[in-house]
Amino acid sequence: MLVRSLTNGVQFHLHPNNTQQNTSTGEIPTRFGEFHGEFLITNTSTGEVPTHPNLTKQALLSEMKGSKMLAIGKELSVEQRLSKAVVDIMGNPKYVALAGVLMIGDRTVRDDIPTACTNGRDEMYGREFVSGLKDVELRFLVLHECYHKLYRHLTTWEHLYREDPDLANQACDYVINCKITDDNRDGFAVMPSMGLLDPKYRGWDSAQVYKALKEDGDGQGNSSQQGFDEHDWEGAQELSDDEQRELARDLDEAIRQGALIAGKIGSGGDRDLEELLKPQIDWREVLREFITATCTGSDYSTWRRPNRRYIAAGHYMPSGITEQVGELVVAIDTSGSIGSRELTQFLSEVKGVCDMVHPERIRLLYWDTKVCADETYATDELEKLVSSTKPVGGGGTDIDCVPEYITKHNIQAQAVIVLTDGYLGGSWGTWSTPLLWCILDNERAKPDCGKTVNIKGREL
Repeated sequence: MLVRSLTNGVQFHLHPNNTQQNTSTGEIPTRFGEFHGEFLITNTSTGEVPTHPNLTKQALLSEMKGSKMLAIGKELSVEQRLSKAVVDIMGNPKYVALAGVLMIGDRTVRDDIPTACTNGRDEMYGREFVSGLKDVELRFLVLHECYHKLYRHLTTWEHLYREDPDLANQACDYVINCKITDDNRDGFAVMPSMGLLDPKYRGWDSAQVYKALKEDGDGQGNSSQQGFDEHDWEGAQELSDDEQRELARDLDEAIRQGALIAGKIGSGGDRDLEELLKPQIDWREVLREFITATCTGSDYSTWRRPNRRYIAAGHYMPSGITEQVGELVVAIDTSGSIGSRELTQFLSEVKGVCDMVHPERIRLLYWDTKVCADETYATDELEKLVSSTKPVGGGGTDIDCVPEYITKHNIQAQAVIVLTDGYLGGSWGTWSTPLLWCILDNERAKPDCGKTVNIKGREL
């Protein structure tokens, strides 16, 4: 029989059952049957024997009240404490669905990391920083890094980082910290004191928080509020294409398996996982279908204009004629959340479809609270559309200016496509033409007119 004395005075007897204890590491078993044998743990002050069939290390640690001491007079190393925090989280019923995500990537302790850091796949923890955290704070930190991976923050919001790194970091942290805090009213995980938390951001996504921070701080990051971790945006971009595809597959599989396991053991569903598991619609297909349905001209043949290709061979054949329809208007929100990369990819898709359906022209309207620029491209000018366009704007957001501009200038629009983040200051506007909303990274936006397709920034 072995007595282990804990720092809070509670003592436990570990009784080996027909096997030897793991004396090489001094570790406490994470469940019955670990270390090639079974253990019976009793509290010497009460004589109680835990009877839960799946007793884990967490049951013993609950008696420790945050103690770092497990073995006799031996303090756990930072690496051991980090591993213990992961095991504790995986053993908590409310986080069983995160087990797969927790296993993705490498988790290391380093001396050159001030606090903690992730590139969306791997996690790095500063030795000195972790040493100063309580167990409940360390669990919060591990969960925090895990949610950065789960939400794919470092790819989804990379365009926000390019605009303002400090605000992008803060926005992502506010979202995660609100969730973890709300989920741990029982004290299982407690946010370190330097964490960013504001209840007003509860239920928001990172883009919404970013926009609010930008407006509150007049577009400048608050260097005094940087949170307790770093985000390796550059490291996320340095992952090769194969590594990024593998990471995406691993995350998708971990999310599916996590939701399945949570459902089977009845631990309750995670609304975030449910959102991530929703079938995704290919926005390119929706865009192509919309333009094709609204802007395709009528094709027919006429004998009045012989096809010159066949005359030299002595054949008299009719020529094909395409009757062009009106112009396609593409209205682009330039209030600040749509970057050049997203715009380039989006316009490339529009051009590709228009090469096939031949609208009379494409008109690009750049807008914020007013239409700031109006560019037109005839069918034979589409090749230079992407390279020559010059976005203008960057103020607030008021979509009403677009239909008003179309009416005022008597633009004969066959259809209108609006590219926006969906954070509009007023109504969704009044329209008299077929309308497609292409909404970037904001599934909460619900236009009350037209057709809607959501676009994820990481897919551009």
